[in-house]
Amino acid sequence: MLYGYMDREDFLKSHLGFIIYCQLFNIKSVLWISMLRLKARLKATVAGRLRAEYNRLVDGLAQRGNLAITDAWLGNPALPDDILKEAVPGNIRRGEHFLSVLRRLVQYLKSRLLTEKVETENPVNFCAAINSQAGIDQKMLKFCYDRLHSLMLTLEITNTDEFMHIQTVCDFATLVSTYARGFAIIIEPYDERMPTIPDPVLQLSCHDALLAIKPVFDRFQSVIITSGTLSPIDLYPRLLNFSPVISRSFTMSLTRDCICPMVLTRGSDQLPVSTKFDMRSDPGVVRNYGRLLLEMVAAVPDGIVCFFVSYSYMDGIVDSWNEMGILQDVIQHKLVFIETQDVVETTLALDNYRKACDCGRGVVFFSVARGKVVEGIDFDRHYGRLVIMFGVPFQYTLSRILLARLEYLRETF
Repeated sequence: MLYGYMDREDFLKSHLGFIIYCQLFNIKSVLWISMLRLKARLKATVAGRLRAEYNRLVDGLAQRGNLAITDAWLGNPALPDDILKEAVPGNIRRGEHFLSVLRRLVQYLKSRLLTEKVETENPVNFCAAINSQAGIDQKMLKFCYDRLHSLMLTLEITNTDEFMHIQTVCDFATLVSTYARGFAIIIEPYDERMPTIPDPVLQLSCHDALLAIKPVFDRFQSVIITSGTLSPIDLYPRLLNFSPVISRSFTMSLTRDCICPMVLTRGSDQLPVSTKFDMRSDPGVVRNYGRLLLEMVAAVPDGIVCFFVSYSYMDGIVDSWNEMGILQDVIQHKLVFIETQDVVETTLALDNYRKACDCGRGVVFFSVARGKVVEGIDFDRHYGRLVIMFGVPFQYTLSRILLARLEYLRETF
């Protein structure tokens, strides 16, 4: 019989087959003491990691191999080499100090979202405002991305999805403090198309495409750029600052006359139909588009692909069709698959769409123009007997980002 307190380690070392507690009412105290000892050991382990990390940061990020330059850097903020060779500022080397800086930065960004008018700033003025109001200088902002990455590696954090938002804030801080030109900070308190609904958005817009493509040019000796929309073709070498070795433009070639376009401006009740913002939500327009789809699925075999102008418009009109009963009538003729903004869901939907077409089952695929599916996937033969475009995806000409980018191109080129 054992009396008193015994650690788990002492019990295992004693090689005893059983243990008897005489005063079981004291087990709460025993568990509390064991928990405190376990907490102390974990704290000592984490403290040791943080001390080792602190020593690495003193010597610099890239010099000790903590953040080696590999292929993974192509997906990270493009940083100049001098930043990678610098030592992290002393006031953010310790984890608790760095978290305090992030807390002040997030509070400052929240305060900027309270504006009632559209604001546009260049990176220099924005960093100066952060320094004066939050006490965070430009050098500290530059190392936010690297410091957070190093801290998460030190703490051995594997579920990085939980920290996605703070990673976005650190990416923003690093980019806005690294480049004085080529970026603009645009704060919009509401969407111009819905001015009565508050929806503040702070955006870091990259106007210089060279900053994004430069790591690719530095990494690879040969780069091939292909697209169906590289027009005019002589403009892109100037925008991306490279000299093309070979530059070719080809016209579209079709082996047979397989395109028969038709433009619909009115429904069967002679009501005008349009996807203009002020008309797209009209019940009559939605109903006529639904009737058009229903008539087509009843007459056209195999696969039909429908393209909408945006994800929000597609979600809204599909919900309306469901409430009107039109979607149920469509399902009587063909299966329905919908593209989402999730890559995995869209891949599965597209794969099932092809399988259904191969089996001879009629299918309708709802997609978005300029979305994930429209680029690089051919809906030929039985995969696409008919294509319906619900509206033309024109660029929103009053977009603040578009206007700022055009102004930058006019000033630079």
